[in-house]
Amino acid sequence: MTLDPDRDTPLPLDGIRVVEFCQTIMGPSCGLVLADLGADVIKVEPAPDGDKTRRLHGFAAGFFPSFNRNKRGVALDLKSTDGQALAHKLIQSADVVIENYAPGTMERLGCGYETLAKLNPRLIYCAMKGFLSGPYENRPALDEVVQFMAGLAYMTGPPGRPLRAGASIIDIMGGTYGAMGILAALRDRDRTGKGQFVKSALFESTAFLMMQHMAGEVVTGQDTPPMPNRRGAWAVYEVFKTSDDDQIFIGITSDNHWRRFCREFGRQDLLDDPALKTNEQRVEARDRIIPICTEIFGSRTKAELSAICEKIGIPFAPVARTKDLFDDPQLNAHGRLVPTRMPDGTMTKLPRLPVEIGTHDLGLRRQPPTVGEHTREVLAELGIDDAKIDELEGKGVIVAGPRAAAEGNGI
Repeated sequence: MTLDPDRDTPLPLDGIRVVEFCQTIMGPSCGLVLADLGADVIKVEPAPDGDKTRRLHGFAAGFFPSFNRNKRGVALDLKSTDGQALAHKLIQSADVVIENYAPGTMERLGCGYETLAKLNPRLIYCAMKGFLSGPYENRPALDEVVQFMAGLAYMTGPPGRPLRAGASIIDIMGGTYGAMGILAALRDRDRTGKGQFVKSALFESTAFLMMQHMAGEVVTGQDTPPMPNRRGAWAVYEVFKTSDDDQIFIGITSDNHWRRFCREFGRQDLLDDPALKTNEQRVEARDRIIPICTEIFGSRTKAELSAICEKIGIPFAPVARTKDLFDDPQLNAHGRLVPTRMPDGTMTKLPRLPVEIGTHDLGLRRQPPTVGEHTREVLAELGIDDAKIDELEGKGVIVAGPRAAAEGNGI
């Protein structure tokens, strides 16, 4: 039973077993959501070396520890007959399978939907790919590919310089939609008793983000310019330089915000100006208002402006960097950063799942697994004895050394 770490209450997905055949971000992020919610997620990695994500560098160096906590790790050689047989035995005990390999890979490994559904008719099988069903469905895709393909990169960068977003937002979004589909399919199974095929995709996830711009073009009859050149819906919605050579974003998006701004900074003249009474009027007067705001905000430090905006209830945000998040008081409240072990053994703090569900603690239960760390444990649960496990390891079918099994991987 999966319990809250500090309570005797089962987590929401307690009793649900998920077998994950995933790499990089999209699939593992889906598994992470389900694991954090209490599912028993068993990550199946290729034997003997494990998920190639473990060995990525640069921008991708943090992928594995970010998306693989609260999972058990099993290493199988799925290219072998014995490895496929073990996978099939494991899947017969599962509620859900998730995978994000290239189209056709799972079928070649004997673990495609049609094969597994015959073994386990109650199985929910979620495939996370580049594209849903259609003319593109067999194309390879990446987060960055679909950001360009669906117009998000065009909207993000300045004109003529399309730019991907600064995090793998589409991979994570696609994985989250996969988890959403799985939860709906589990509810459907409660009624029908049957499993089904679920699919989420990068391209369609990006198109869903672009929906607001698609609708905007229809409403306005105009092409939507990139965000840096957009015609804003509000007069003040900008990044401003501060007196201490830093930056802060400030948004004045309502008449109440405007009144508070004018009064706090002693600009009754702006508040009394009949040409600036409504948001629509202020948007038309942006060329006049923005230089005034630039001068006002440029005379204060970032800390001073943050305190003022907090006091008067105006939306604001200092322009933060990644390193600033480790000490953010909001993220550190109530354990929202969980202690996580990096591949070299270093401990750090990473964000937990960004939801609150009653009194459940959706925090850390397991560190990201080492390669094959729980193979022996999981195979024993399937009724396979130590002698057979040792034999399989000797043949290279699994990674399940006694050291990995004995070490454990607790919090």
